[in-house]
Amino acid sequence: MKRMHIHIAVEDLDASTQFYSAMFGGVAPTVEKDDYRKWELSDPRVNFAISKRGAKPGVDHLGIQVETDEELAEMRERFASAELPTMDQTATTCCYAKSDKSWTIDPQGVAWETFLTLEAAPTYGQSRHDEQSQSAACCAPSSTTAQLRSRA
Repeated sequence: MKRMHIHIAVEDLDASTQFYSAMFGGVAPTVEKDDYRKWELSDPRVNFAISKRGAKPGVDHLGIQVETDEELAEMRERFASAELPTMDQTATTCCYAKSDKSWTIDPQGVAWETFLTLEAAPTYGQSRHDEQSQSAACCAPSSTTAQLRSRA
């Protein structure tokens, strides 16, 4: 079964954690790091993440989390059928997890990912908002965003 993924950049992680936990009916995050929180909710079925990593506050990216290789292949086909450029990542570390992913940019410029989480990771990974080595970054790297838009 697929799960909607929403990642929001925030200025105040603690205040945002308090707000979203209350909004989700008192549910605490399933992952808590110094710069990141994630809720994997069943009602609504969503993987909702917030982070404080230097990005402009607001929606960072949207996505669809899948549970099988077959669902990942299906979502990659859906991205391709939209006739927008895509980029695949294999065993990438991002958001304290190792995942296989595909990325695209919608016509409005919103980054979309589909991903299959393989295992937890002890580090966040390289964010597209980090100044170092953006070519290897997760979360729709800036260089990838430019490449995807140039292919459209």
